[in-house]
Amino acid sequence: MRTLATGSGLLVSAVIGLIALFLLLQAIPALAKNTENFFTFEGTWVVSGDDLKFGIPQQFYATVLVSVIALAIAMPVALGIALFITEYAPKRVAGPIAFTVDLLAAVPSIVYGLWGILVLGPAMVGPNQWLVDNLGFLPFFQQPQNAANMSTGGTMLTAGIVLAVMILPVITAVTREVFAQTPHGHREAALALGASQWEVVRFAVLPFGFSGYISGAMLGLGRALGETMALLLIMSTAGPIDFNVMESGQTFATIIANNAAEFDNPLKTGAYISAGLVLFALTFIVNAAARAVIARKA
Repeated sequence: MRTLATGSGLLVSAVIGLIALFLLLQAIPALAKNTENFFTFEGTWVVSGDDLKFGIPQQFYATVLVSVIALAIAMPVALGIALFITEYAPKRVAGPIAFTVDLLAAVPSIVYGLWGILVLGPAMVGPNQWLVDNLGFLPFFQQPQNAANMSTGGTMLTAGIVLAVMILPVITAVTREVFAQTPHGHREAALALGASQWEVVRFAVLPFGFSGYISGAMLGLGRALGETMALLLIMSTAGPIDFNVMESGQTFATIIANNAAEFDNPLKTGAYISAGLVLFALTFIVNAAARAVIARKA
């Protein structure tokens, strides 16, 4: 059994290493032909001919911003659901709720994308306009450069809400399992001191499960960073680099998906694969950090 486990671990490591090597080998020729700084160039990509011009600031910004919006929404909701299921709900209620939340993870991302663009987007037109009219003095809710964002609801905010629903089961499942593992001795000691149910949660459950909650959020972040189809349907193909959630843009995943049909020569393909390489590294780092937090807690 130990040999099997070791072999499986080595196999997975080898697969990850080979994927990284493939991405790197495909990206190097295009990066060598790139006449702009890959990490600072914000202009339109030129990936035809020998004088290539491409960079990742806009994609990095859009990827991180929409993921942060999703985390800001999903984390408190996941925490509340996990606490309700483990601490407050009767078993006959907790089971169906947990099953329903877990079922969200089985919904295809294309369905979330259709829901986002056909249902949530139009529903967000009014709230988006209210935010611009009343909170437009803040950099987060200013009038977007592309007016179509306001009429369709295809904004960073809408994309973040959809993404929050998608990562909610991941964060909730991890948090719920960690809270359920709180030692009974901790709970009983708190109750013996006259603590209320909320005080037991505050002083026993939350301190014990906080690191697991954070690791669940990081796993959800890793899921959010690589999402493609849902964001491809909701977000437009251009947007400035600022903190305005009324704008739109392309993430690493969506720029690759948008241009996949044009991979007709190695240099053009390598340019987009270089963006995939950055996404691969970013996702790997986030998930590795989450696993490290879980391992340290264990």
